[in-house]
Amino acid sequence: MSLSEKLETMLELSRFLGEEQRDLAILGEGNTSAKIDDETFLVKASGSCLQTLGQDDAVLCRFDALLPMLDQDDISDQGIEDRLLACRVNSDAKKPSVETLFHAYLLSLPGIEFVGHTHSIAVNQILCSPLAEKFATSRLFPDEIVCCGSQSMFVPYVDPGLKLSQVIRDKMQAFVEDFGSPPRVILLQNHGLITTGKTSGAVKAAMLMAHKAAEIFTGAAALGGPVFMSDAEVDRIANRIDEHYRQRALKL
Repeated sequence: MSLSEKLETMLELSRFLGEEQRDLAILGEGNTSAKIDDETFLVKASGSCLQTLGQDDAVLCRFDALLPMLDQDDISDQGIEDRLLACRVNSDAKKPSVETLFHAYLLSLPGIEFVGHTHSIAVNQILCSPLAEKFATSRLFPDEIVCCGSQSMFVPYVDPGLKLSQVIRDKMQAFVEDFGSPPRVILLQNHGLITTGKTSGAVKAAMLMAHKAAEIFTGAAALGGPVFMSDAEVDRIANRIDEHYRQRALKL
């Protein structure tokens, strides 16, 4: 895709995730991003609204101005602000989201071209409870596995911004070592969720299915459950030929 095509796709993804009836984000909540090439990516501007995101609210940023921060622990809040402004390709552009750093990191990984982050009400009901990690590491039904993977990556609460990005990097490295590929869903305790994919459709599918799974989890918990699928059942769905065909058909 060209820069203009990636921009339009990111704007469409943003508005889709930001529609109020989806209960994923309100006001300035959440953010999105899209990889342009190995040097640059687009990310939502700080304080802008997903539902009404416009071209001026998508900021073109440089990877090399941000990724080295992941190895630095002594940057002040003002220093982080300065780095966010300095990473812009156009110095007249708006300030990128405070969570731009984790977008830069995720988009630097193989197979990830789009990232969405929301504060889903259904998901946060669980992430703000003692059952958060169990929700991340268990699966309830086959479509959840098809769209969200065999497990989600769970990140305990940490201060948003640099610290959160560093923990996401560390957790990601461990997840890939264990499972061989990045997760489609990242669950942030007391915060929200992130979904990733090669296409914007994959980001949407994982986001909507994680939201649906959270609603089912909460309802099942109220009825004495939930009853999770076994590891063998999850592995069977994850490796069935027909489910792989469905994933390709859905561009996941």
